[in-house]
Amino acid sequence: MSAAVPVPAPPQVDPAAAREMAREAAAWCALHGLVVGDRADPRSATVPGVGLVHAPFSLLPAHLPESVWRQACELAPIFNKLVDRVSLDGKFLQDSLSKTRQVDDFTSRLLEIHRKMVEINKEENIRLGLHRSDYMLDLETNSLLQIELNTISTSFPGLGSLVSNLHRTLINQYGHLLSLEPKRVPGNVASSKFAEALARAWAEFNVDSAVVMMIVQPEERNMYDQYWLTNHLKESYGITTIRKTLSQVEAEGQVLPEGTLLVDGKKVAVVYYRAGYTPNDYPSEAEWSARLLIEQSCAVKCPSISYHLVGTKKIQQELAKPNVLERFLENKEEIAKLRKCFAGLWSLDDEEIVKTAIEKPELFVLKPQREGGGNNIYGLDLRETLTRLQKEGGDALAAYILMQRIFPKASPAYLVRGGICHEGLVISELGIYGAYLRNKDKVVINDQSGYLMRTKVSSSDEGGVAAGFAVLDSLYLTDK
Repeated sequence: MSAAVPVPAPPQVDPAAAREMAREAAAWCALHGLVVGDRADPRSATVPGVGLVHAPFSLLPAHLPESVWRQACELAPIFNKLVDRVSLDGKFLQDSLSKTRQVDDFTSRLLEIHRKMVEINKEENIRLGLHRSDYMLDLETNSLLQIELNTISTSFPGLGSLVSNLHRTLINQYGHLLSLEPKRVPGNVASSKFAEALARAWAEFNVDSAVVMMIVQPEERNMYDQYWLTNHLKESYGITTIRKTLSQVEAEGQVLPEGTLLVDGKKVAVVYYRAGYTPNDYPSEAEWSARLLIEQSCAVKCPSISYHLVGTKKIQQELAKPNVLERFLENKEEIAKLRKCFAGLWSLDDEEIVKTAIEKPELFVLKPQREGGGNNIYGLDLRETLTRLQKEGGDALAAYILMQRIFPKASPAYLVRGGICHEGLVISELGIYGAYLRNKDKVVINDQSGYLMRTKVSSSDEGGVAAGFAVLDSLYLTDK
């Protein structure tokens, strides 16, 4: 175990100066579109431009050693390629998730759509992935460890791209107080890079009159993050985006005999999912029917059903087993880089590790097959859940995986939410975006595509911004 190298703490700011900076920053957010819907206004989730508040943000960027930043960026293209390779192995996906499907109806429904596509040997010549791999820097080992890999609805490329600009502006204005250099805040191109990948997929589809269809939730306070991509697509590439819920697709959509997806009379080139990752997005059979309809079409799916399944927690745990990465990747150096960032991951049929987790629950996280924040189980709740699942027996354990708990360094910081500046001890989570586009044998894009920094008070277990646990942040690169 290597000795921990402490991450330098951000400079301390006088509370009065912090309040002044927070007011300036909140005004900057309003002027530059760093906004979300206001929960106090019921129309804010359905009517654009109504009930806006600034997105929650950290007043100053989080410190991270530049060597760790480079390591995280280097991993993105390898993970992009891995997702694509794993997605092609239908038997691996079905076998790995076979126990999970028996106890998790959501995963079972996804697998059923996947099975139907495998049976008809459905071709996906153009494959588009917009991914985000999330990490924390473990204080004990000074290792960058992966929390999870997101392959569907990776949020905040739009708003996250703005925070680095906000922080550079504040450092320029208040540099005399902070002793910080704006050039150490890396630029964030997530918004333009994601738009470029969607546009390149649209171009590969090669139907000038076709649109990009964004699948959205009926109520979406984070719509402005999504509109940033829509705006880039229109202004930079002349591509029109339509926003539809899954139920609208079911009502308005059809697949023509040659495979073209028509929705509301428009040909769809690319389907970009910003919904569909949680059981809540499928309240009736209509939504499942729409998901199957899209999958049966020749439109480019971001993600396809197979890419979606690669992002499940169980597949993450399977890939961490000895010799499994070698099934999908040949380059030993790339495999070693991936293994270095894997945290401990175990299935619950490992009785020894379950026993250890019940005895020392503070060292583990229990994760179900769910995305979107707020679903993980910690501490005494973890012990109680594992004890109950063991008593119930059967396949109930298969709905979860156990993961090593990562302990990042806590630092003092100011967090701004609803115009109010709070000081507290915080920890941060780094997400690295990746874009991958392949047309048959030609890899068109395989890039690291910006980043997302999220910061939360250290006493909070969960980390989702949209779920209300965290704030948006950016990076300040340090020498060590």
